[in-house]
Amino acid sequence: LKPDAAAHPLVHEAVHAAILRHRFLIVRAKELRCGPEQSRRFYREHAGRFFYQRLVEFMASGPMWAYILAHENAVPLWRSLMGPTKVFRARYSDPDSIRGAYGLTDTRNTTHGSDSPASASREIAFFFPEFDEQRWYEQDEPQLRRGQLYYSAKERVHRVLRAEEAEVT
Repeated sequence: LKPDAAAHPLVHEAVHAAILRHRFLIVRAKELRCGPEQSRRFYREHAGRFFYQRLVEFMASGPMWAYILAHENAVPLWRSLMGPTKVFRARYSDPDSIRGAYGLTDTRNTTHGSDSPASASREIAFFFPEFDEQRWYEQDEPQLRRGQLYYSAKERVHRVLRAEEAEVT
């Protein structure tokens, strides 16, 4: 969630609720702040484009929330839920999308989403360097597919239900 959404608790809650309503699993979530240099590195593919400096400055302007979301076909599903990048278009063609409902401008458009699984892996490593994606796919993801999970409202993420927790539940 970009700084415009993170700055407004009601927007943040609405987007979080949409994530859950669309049955995404929240693997990790954290609030963070990127400085100008981190923002330049994250958006380096856009360097030289007319909006690059504005985007970098905006992304460094305040806290944001990074999520790792899981779902069958997560990338296209998340992109569909976000709606078009251009807020004007989103408001008219997809008003129920996140950007259609909460976006302010093409830069302050509430959310970012990876454009491919490869980009998602790069972006996960950027924001969650401690996260071992390969380990997650080998150990946690199979259990999540079998429904062995619970949502921790306190942590605001889904967790794998361990054997000892299953006995208590």
